[in-house]
Amino acid sequence: MSRLAPLSEEPINEEEDKSNNCSKKGQSWKNWLKSHFPLVFNKKSDLKILLSVLGCPLFPVSVHPKLPIKEVCSSAQYIIQHFTAATGCRKLEGRVKNIFATGKVAMAMVDELGGSPGLAAGATGDAQKGCFVMWQMFPNKWLIELVVSGHKVVAGSDGNVAWRHTPWLGAHAAKGCLRPLRRTLQGLDPMAISAVFSPAQYMGEKCVSGIDCFVLKLSADLADLADRSDSTAEMIKHVVFGYFSQRSGLLVYLEDSYLTRIQSPGSYPTYWETTIATKVEDYRMVDGVMIAHGGQSSVMITRFGDNLKAGLSITRMEETWSIDDIAFNVEGLSMDCFIPPKEVQKDYPEEEKIDWRSPLHR
Repeated sequence: MSRLAPLSEEPINEEEDKSNNCSKKGQSWKNWLKSHFPLVFNKKSDLKILLSVLGCPLFPVSVHPKLPIKEVCSSAQYIIQHFTAATGCRKLEGRVKNIFATGKVAMAMVDELGGSPGLAAGATGDAQKGCFVMWQMFPNKWLIELVVSGHKVVAGSDGNVAWRHTPWLGAHAAKGCLRPLRRTLQGLDPMAISAVFSPAQYMGEKCVSGIDCFVLKLSADLADLADRSDSTAEMIKHVVFGYFSQRSGLLVYLEDSYLTRIQSPGSYPTYWETTIATKVEDYRMVDGVMIAHGGQSSVMITRFGDNLKAGLSITRMEETWSIDDIAFNVEGLSMDCFIPPKEVQKDYPEEEKIDWRSPLHR
């Protein structure tokens, strides 16, 4: 049985190369060309691009154990303490075993610059609407089912491996360190936000959408970037910035970006940079805790390199999301709910590591 490709969070072609006669490296590059270059500017594939990029992206870093609450060792720790106090999430520590949430999304292609010949720049796509259901169990277990315009994407983590299933690619395991679902860090899970940003670097102050904010930065470490790279696709960086309101202490803006270098033997390298910026708002009290119930995300995918005749290529897309319901400590939720698909229930020996990587895998 052929080995699974790792979880991909970028535009993927629905037709995979079934041939097993070519070498792994050749197949890797051929599959990537098929799944990215012709598809990124194919209007018929807009929904799959949107779901691949905005559906279930993972956070750049894993959740770190938090420092003691009373310890103020840096400006970043002070900001996190302000956030935990503002959200009231301290009262959830040790009391909440799981979280359940439902919500709605609306995704759309905004415009495309520098695409295929004949494609008008600034073209606007129709919004694709859908909904999602998400379960989370501590620690590091989560599951999300998202349906948009009849297409369903499922992603999850059993605490050991993260995976995703799409109707056009099946199940795929994510390599690298175990990272949380980005949607939970858009204000939905304040406990995870305070934990993941506890070792962050303080970057100063910035005004975002008229709100004066403190800025915290996190970066994926080199070891994990190397684990998510291969001979044709090198993950150069993956960073995230959290913007916390100086006045309220709440997380109001989240931005992460990653840069990947793609190069096949004997060719020039191509670079892909993807940035996802999310405005987090509509905080409401749920069981004494402030939870964000809405926001907007915008994505910019930039492709550049000496081998691109058309020059710089930019694709933009947007998402509006809202939370309809959220509950803590839902009865009946067990470990069985987070068992990954049969295809990814496999341990890969060191000598059988997957060498095919989506160059835009996050």
